Amino acid sequence: MKNVYDGIIGVAIGDALGVPVEFQSRQELAQNPVVSMRAYGTHQQAVGTWSDDTSLTLALMASIVEKQSPDYADMMDKFTDWLMYQDYTASGEVFDVGTSTSRAIMNYGRGINPLECGGITEYENGNGSLMRILPLAYYLEKQNGITLESQMEIVHNVSSLTHRHPVSLVGCGIYIKIAMLLLTTNNSLPICIEQGIKEAFIYYDSLDCQATQNYGRLRDVQHFSELPETEIKSSGYIVDTLEAALWCLLNSDSYKECLLKAVNLGDDTDTVGAVAGGLAGIYYGADTIPDEWLTVLVNREMIEELCEKFQKVI
Repeated sequence: MKNVYDGIIGVAIGDALGVPVEFQSRQELAQNPVVSMRAYGTHQQAVGTWSDDTSLTLALMASIVEKQSPDYADMMDKFTDWLMYQDYTASGEVFDVGTSTSRAIMNYGRGINPLECGGITEYENGNGSLMRILPLAYYLEKQNGITLESQMEIVHNVSSLTHRHPVSLVGCGIYIKIAMLLLTTNNSLPICIEQGIKEAFIYYDSLDCQATQNYGRLRDVQHFSELPETEIKSSGYIVDTLEAALWCLLNSDSYKECLLKAVNLGDDTDTVGAVAGGLAGIYYGADTIPDEWLTVLVNREMIEELCEKFQKVI
């Protein structure tokens, strides 16, 4: 079993690396590329500050630590504690909140069933569930004898707390299958990505799930990996975010190279960085993350402590 810290710190570093340049265009970043951690910028935050991506990842972990299994109401309680009371934040401030996530938490506050709080329309397929879903890979990998159907049901339920449309569910399913392969095999990164995508598609195709059409470019991983950067979008749409993260992983040879490539794509830089960073952290290990990035990460002690607790529980 690989260390929980590898993937989670990978998420946080990618998030913090992208926060200062979020919404900058690829053209702007080409003129002044990110090469290290920056301060201020888009959200006027201190160097090493992470955003909602990491906060909600930590809230999800904290719920599993406390309940020792997925408890959807408790997860929403902790998401609420983040939004309303600044729990699980880097420095006591909530910023860069996704519209769908905020609306879902408000729905929960009005008494709606947790699994019915997330948006269900085609226009509510942002990356807000994908960015926080990684802890489930660690949890599910330790559930001996659990079926693929039960794995996917849990992934879909956790996504549905904020994002309930089939496109969001499929994106999270693909990501978790890749992450689980990285955790359980010694295969290369490209093989894990290709096999994870294949396993997810086999499952969704058996259900005749139409949402897989949105991820059609991933069916041929070799061709996808060879696409030029101009063909890769890095918006907040879950399909774009997942594609961008996987493309960066397939076109780099280290954690640092992957993350700089991801952030310099521009647009939704913190989430593309977080999504790529989680898988890169699992594969390359936390010890390959540049020390100069780790040393400035805000509130790293909280992340380390929660990872230790999570590791013991799962």
